[in-house]
Amino acid sequence: MKDETFSGTFPRRRHLPHDIPSWVAQGARHFITINASNRAAHPFSDAGVAKPLLDSLVFYDATRRWFLWTATIMPDHLHFIATFDLAVGIRKSVGRWKQFNRRQQGVEFQTDFFEHRIRDEMEFAEKSAYIRMNPVTRLLAERPEDWPFFWSRINLSSLT
Repeated sequence: MKDETFSGTFPRRRHLPHDIPSWVAQGARHFITINASNRAAHPFSDAGVAKPLLDSLVFYDATRRWFLWTATIMPDHLHFIATFDLAVGIRKSVGRWKQFNRRQQGVEFQTDFFEHRIRDEMEFAEKSAYIRMNPVTRLLAERPEDWPFFWSRINLSSLT
């Protein structure tokens, strides 16, 4: 049988600018995804890692570094929706959060993150439901309320 392991090189990863266009208003909501550096190892699956990550997202909300709408920690990545102070910037805010967790928890993240500006209430409802249902979709929980690493300030049933 022929060995079909990959022997080429991977494409060079593009670094996204995460610059906010001048027409994006202060108060805009952003959907953020951050991956673990070694996703195959599922480093966030341990409650000793997942709970502190979630707590630190909420702490950043409490200390007004961002306004957190909803968040979930998955075994190899996390999602959240937040409103950022655009004068500080999304890149700087998320970078500081990642650095804090790297120092405090020893968590290793992939470089950068995915960011998408939420444009309207329908998209906000869709992204919020996606975050809430992600553990169910990934077969980690039977019902969304069974997943312990979730936080929200919004009533998701009111969004449908």
